[in-house]
Amino acid sequence: MTRCDAAVVGAGPAGIAAALYLVRFGLKTVLLEKSAPGGLLLTTFEVENYPGFPKGIKGYKLADSLSEQLLPYADLTHVRAEVTALRLEDNRKVLTVDGERLEADCVILCCGVGYRKLGLPGEDNLLGKGLSHCAMCDGHFFRGRRVGVVGGGNSALEESLHLTKTVAELHLIHRRDTFRAAPVYVDKIKAADNVVMEYNSVVTALHGTDKLEGVTLKRLPAGTEEFLPVEGLFIFIGFEPVLPALPAEIVRDEQGFIVTDGEMRSSVPGVFAAGDIRSKLCRQVVTAVGDGATAANAANSYLEQGNAR
Repeated sequence: MTRCDAAVVGAGPAGIAAALYLVRFGLKTVLLEKSAPGGLLLTTFEVENYPGFPKGIKGYKLADSLSEQLLPYADLTHVRAEVTALRLEDNRKVLTVDGERLEADCVILCCGVGYRKLGLPGEDNLLGKGLSHCAMCDGHFFRGRRVGVVGGGNSALEESLHLTKTVAELHLIHRRDTFRAAPVYVDKIKAADNVVMEYNSVVTALHGTDKLEGVTLKRLPAGTEEFLPVEGLFIFIGFEPVLPALPAEIVRDEQGFIVTDGEMRSSVPGVFAAGDIRSKLCRQVVTAVGDGATAANAANSYLEQGNAR
């Protein structure tokens, strides 16, 4: 397919919801995703706060359930490919998809986010050799061992709780003396008998070449440093946007997230953004799904008004 009514970039919860609503409006829709559908759900052990699942649901199961709902729709083309650029040609939006050209009358960007790095020497080399951003993916490699987790938000504590079931000892490293995570997670992690709290501490160095051997912790505010031997380090210090090359006309905030109005409209007519890629405070599965539905509704209204046609 070389052109479509609507292109959705990213098949996480926001992208899947957007695609579902677009095809139900009768629009020829292309859903573009470079990996498996589900986004960060695929690396989430369990989702406890998604309405309709009072006992929680495994991340991958929720991802499968969301994507399965798209199967009956013939107007949807699901393409497993990477989008590297978005260009504007008059009213037409042109995507570069694995080097090929795809024209769309409107585009919904649901590209999601990636995990923020510590920014330390050797970090890229040690990824997969002791460093990880996914406890569900890599936690089993550290059964009965000592590991560290960096972060103080919901993701850090959720992943830590998963790790406590298998590791011998977990050091939870946080730069403050209180957590930003929801109290339900804080209470659970404090009740775990194999967790050591490393409050007011930051990681300043990684040790090891072929595998992680430990980290240097800097104690705040004193500034003293000490070596902490760990075989695994899981990093959950926030997210950064994952985006193709975009036109300068699309306004983004200081962190690079796309600024939208309440209808998910970006600063460029016919370009919408939904889910974690938006500039907003709350990044949850349930808000991503709502964003996707809202963006699709706004995109349909844009096309019904005769734009780009």
